[in-house]
Amino acid sequence: MRRIGGLRATGRAAGRSALVAVLALAAGACGIRGTSVPVDAGGAPSRVSCRAPSSEASPGAADGGRVPVYLVCGSALVPVERAVPGPQGGPGAAFRLRAARDLLTELQRPPSPDETRAGFSTAVPRSLRVDGPRAGDAPEALRLSVAPDDLPSSALAQVVCTYGRSTALGRTGAALLGGPDGAAPHRYDCSPDVLANPDIAQHAGWGDPGSEES
Repeated sequence: MRRIGGLRATGRAAGRSALVAVLALAAGACGIRGTSVPVDAGGAPSRVSCRAPSSEASPGAADGGRVPVYLVCGSALVPVERAVPGPQGGPGAAFRLRAARDLLTELQRPPSPDETRAGFSTAVPRSLRVDGPRAGDAPEALRLSVAPDDLPSSALAQVVCTYGRSTALGRTGAALLGGPDGAAPHRYDCSPDVLANPDIAQHAGWGDPGSEES
């Protein structure tokens, strides 16, 4: 009888332990489902204003004017005014090339602390270079040291919109860009869609200077 009683006591203790374990798991599960407090995994992402601060002068820009350059903010392109030296001379190949190089330098320049706080950044590589048209290119063509479609899409969009909306480059709303190879330059449009979503810039080129489309 004692043995039987001992077995019964052991069974009761085991049953109680199992019940406690089940209740604990249920309580824990309910607690996870019911909580509305997020796990602390670091600071919450802050909103950015994308409001351009006052234009910043580049070195040697005392005699220049303010020009818009397009920087990335959020998932779009936003113009920021920069003070740059004005190209010397009148309209012509040398004037256009100097203007294009000045604008490219501004795109490559890291955003100022105020611009960074406002959410601005640039994707244009510091190693990128621009040159004038080759023989056989249209006069407004510009040759990049990297094929346009090999650039990060946001970087291409920044270049296209900054060049396409530059007064010094004719304010055509587009850029005729080629690379270092022998391929003909293509036209890239700075459309509202490209401004809103620079990731589509690589698909905005069409035709070549000698086609009926261009």
